[in-house]
Amino acid sequence: MIAHDRSGTQTMPVPAVGAHRRKAPLRVAINLLQDDPANPSGAHWFWTRVIPEMAGRLEPAEELHLIVSPKARPLHEGYGPNVRYITYPWSNERRMLRTLSEHLYSPVRLPTSQINVLNTGVAPIVNASWSLVLHLKTMHAYTAPESVKPLARAYRRLNYPRSARAADAIIINSRSLRSEVERYLSVDPLKLKLIYEAVDHGTFRPGDAGAARAHLLSYGVSKPFVLFVSSLWPYKNCDGLMRAWALRRGELGGRQLVIVGPGRDAQYLATLHALAADLGIADDLVFAGGVCLDETVRFYQAADAFVYPSFNETFGLPILEAMACGCPVVTSDTSAMPETAGGAAILSDPGDPASIAQALICALGPGRDRLRDRGLLRASQFTWAATAASTLDVYREVAERRRRAS
Repeated sequence: MIAHDRSGTQTMPVPAVGAHRRKAPLRVAINLLQDDPANPSGAHWFWTRVIPEMAGRLEPAEELHLIVSPKARPLHEGYGPNVRYITYPWSNERRMLRTLSEHLYSPVRLPTSQINVLNTGVAPIVNASWSLVLHLKTMHAYTAPESVKPLARAYRRLNYPRSARAADAIIINSRSLRSEVERYLSVDPLKLKLIYEAVDHGTFRPGDAGAARAHLLSYGVSKPFVLFVSSLWPYKNCDGLMRAWALRRGELGGRQLVIVGPGRDAQYLATLHALAADLGIADDLVFAGGVCLDETVRFYQAADAFVYPSFNETFGLPILEAMACGCPVVTSDTSAMPETAGGAAILSDPGDPASIAQALICALGPGRDRLRDRGLLRASQFTWAATAASTLDVYREVAERRRRAS
């Protein structure tokens, strides 16, 4: 059973009576092919946190089998003796071939490893003897279609409804995503399992802001600054933040606006640079590009505030990352962001630059320390241990249900 307190914050799952006596083998295959090993996504970081936590909770008759490509396997080593590997030829560096192998190879390969639960994002066309756990992180094919390439968007819209019907359980990471899934997929609500994501508190934590700021000089960060962290897709609304900055520039104390994240949409990135020139704020901006995880932490630790004015998020992990580093947060009042922030951020209307600007001024004002402390407390409520335990509980639940039905 997945347990949550009344605020919606995840807690450790409550073990079923007699769970320690479970004897039926549990062999879970986790599909990790939907990531490019050369360009790891948020899903990669999710699994590298969750898998070791689950591995430490496995009972003797339980195994995790990671579906990986030869290029991806080195990124998933060292999880423990009950974590094994099923090798497919390709992962997302060869998207079309990866997709074909998922559909054509899985019904042949997975039964040879006696898999009885498959965790994946899209169900194979032929579903064999396993229970299916659909793991949905976004509904961007419907809610932010411009962020998904046309062929991938068509594929998801074709296969998500079919996969939802076939699934024994669907893991979602927010109540906001629940509403989107119910809207677009007409899914049985009883299948939906709400399990919040978390933040790595060993990595994201407060640090010496002065030392972090000195380190960031190499990026061109030479003044106190406000931070934005995200891949630069239009729905992330970096342009809205820039318009907000221009509105209240004179009240920002000569700060810089630092933008961390890869420009995955080259046209949008060019638009941002042109907009900065048009608004007369180009000298205030630092485009740091994509940086590694440890460097991202330094940006959070050094920033005066973190602003995340996205139009749509199904969880909004950067909100918790910033909070865990002691950085006050401004975010949007829509989709999952208020849910994740939990009253520990200042909310604004992402469609109104004046609202974003006012929220930013408030975050930088006299209440900044109080906002910081609320953020630290909120972030502490989300742990990968709880996420992993609840996810493993879903696998056990669907496997037991199928065993009893057989």
